[in-house]
Amino acid sequence: MAGTAGTPGTPRVLRAMNDRAALDLLLEHGPLSRTRIGKLTGLSKPTASQLLARLEAAGLVLATGTTEGRPGPNAQLYEVNPAAAYAAGLDVTPERILAAVADVTGRTIGSFELQTPGRRPTQPVVRQVTDALDGAVKAAGLARDDVHRLVIGTPGAFDPNTGRLRYASHLPGWHTPSLLDEVAAALPMPVEYENDVNLAAVAEQRLGAARGHEDFVLLWSEGGLGAALVLGGRLHRGWTGGAGEVGFLPVPGAPLVRQVTKANSGGYQELAGSQAVPHLARQIGIGEIPSGPYAEVATLLVERAAAEDTVLNRLLLQTYATRLATGLASLVSVLDPELVVLSGAALTAGGEVLRALVQAELEELAAARPRLVVGDVREHPVLRGALESALAATRDEVFDTSR
Repeated sequence: MAGTAGTPGTPRVLRAMNDRAALDLLLEHGPLSRTRIGKLTGLSKPTASQLLARLEAAGLVLATGTTEGRPGPNAQLYEVNPAAAYAAGLDVTPERILAAVADVTGRTIGSFELQTPGRRPTQPVVRQVTDALDGAVKAAGLARDDVHRLVIGTPGAFDPNTGRLRYASHLPGWHTPSLLDEVAAALPMPVEYENDVNLAAVAEQRLGAARGHEDFVLLWSEGGLGAALVLGGRLHRGWTGGAGEVGFLPVPGAPLVRQVTKANSGGYQELAGSQAVPHLARQIGIGEIPSGPYAEVATLLVERAAAEDTVLNRLLLQTYATRLATGLASLVSVLDPELVVLSGAALTAGGEVLRALVQAELEELAAARPRLVVGDVREHPVLRGALESALAATRDEVFDTSR
């Protein structure tokens, strides 16, 4: 029986597999010659030539310059066509929405920040989303219809069973039952939603400290404490999308918090969240505590303590490390991950000094011994993760030449 376009092993499917392999190599290594692509894919020169001609005709690759400084004639180089597709990401907090657009190679070509201060939004959320996206699209020199996919990162998670946002009562305007349908109706591209900490983990897995790791936990601390769980290379979201909401975790050393969803806090948040750091500094007797939002104050205090080796600063970092390790011990005891990534401004501010203290404490408190590292993606990791997530789905669609 003759094969069809979707039958494994047919020439069309095999060609599509080779096409995708070549495109992935061009994304990873940059411009490559026909000969180099052939060697990396194991294809013959004629087959590699046919592949490149096919991809060039489809608008997926471009000829770009030639090799130089090597014996023999210069060879034509090829690269992925940046204009083959575009993807967008949004990072949503109660104070602002960051938006960015990237071309299919992953290069950010437009960004925009929309301020959304206050507990009561002055604009409907759908308008906020479209305004933020349009700002980034305009900065990229594109139109809204040019964007193939949008991924939105928010605190908490949209329950896949109800479509309602959970675990984020502090995000005003985002709890309307019909919100997802309204956003879908307002935008021409597919829209996906993901927890902000999960997207930070995507960024670390694709670009940062967790590259090459199939099992890891990312612990996040900025306004709130959160975690992302990656098992077998995939995000574990849980039944309601709330896997990793560790701020609600009851822990030793903190009062038992009841009705946590109403309080929007829990034992681990009270013990080791950003709001605990300024309070701890005052208890220890550290002077000159900055004023401002507690997440920013915590970051400044931790950064200063790691940079200035004094008795009080050492005590602040050691106590903070013990508190962080107390909650982490529960996570690693259950999950036994290969790696723990410390991310978010309040944790990365402590750098190697804080990391080493948490590692030592964790080894005392838990039987599992994961390696702790500080996250590498420091600039807007949630937004970067949103773009990476949107790009992955966009590439799967646009790079599929079997159709």
